[in-house]
Amino acid sequence: MLPTTNQKDYSEAGTTRLESSGFMQPSPYEKVTPFAGPEVVPAGGTEEHVGVEIWNLPNSLTLLRIFLVPILVVVLLTKFEGREYAGLAIFLIAAVTDLLDGYFARKYKQVTRLGILLDPIADKLLISSALISLVEIGVAPAWMIVIIVGREFAVSGLRSIAAQHGVMIPASPLGKGKTVTQVIAVALLILGHELGEFIYIGKIALWAVVIFALGSGVDYFVKFSRAILMGPDRQRR
Repeated sequence: MLPTTNQKDYSEAGTTRLESSGFMQPSPYEKVTPFAGPEVVPAGGTEEHVGVEIWNLPNSLTLLRIFLVPILVVVLLTKFEGREYAGLAIFLIAAVTDLLDGYFARKYKQVTRLGILLDPIADKLLISSALISLVEIGVAPAWMIVIIVGREFAVSGLRSIAAQHGVMIPASPLGKGKTVTQVIAVALLILGHELGEFIYIGKIALWAVVIFALGSGVDYFVKFSRAILMGPDRQRR
């Protein structure tokens, strides 16, 4: 997740891919069928079809991000000279793949069901593992990380329930702000463990992440309430 306002937060990733492929309707709460239309399966059958999805460029980048997660954790939690710089490099490479997979999926029209599923999972694995590792090495308060990670699970649950009802909740600008500040905060805190002058800026950025996380969490809950609990008929009145 690179620091850009076009960045995807959890389902910002899935939402962007859905929007670019025409799966979403203009109304943010309108009932939709995400994968309407006939499915084209290659002559080789379902297994070949899944193989093509896995090894296209966007999904390969997403899988690379997932692969980098355990490596990042091992590097950050293993004491050796220069681990902060190595950890920062791995984190930034993984964050770049988050930007590129969505870009290539839109450019080459390679939006797939597998990519829509894996992209938010990869995003959450990367950020959650990095933040928890920072707690372990003592540069991030545990209670703040609990709020951030807990918000991710809560929003994931809301969006999953909404999707089961055929409703796609649109991405929140607050969620995008959270994504940007997350990358900045994690990068600064990783460096702050080695270079003390970055630790204070990193903690300020982490406070910003908490504020964005709480604000966007409330925003998603309001959207969920309007779309599911109140029902589309009531919200149009």
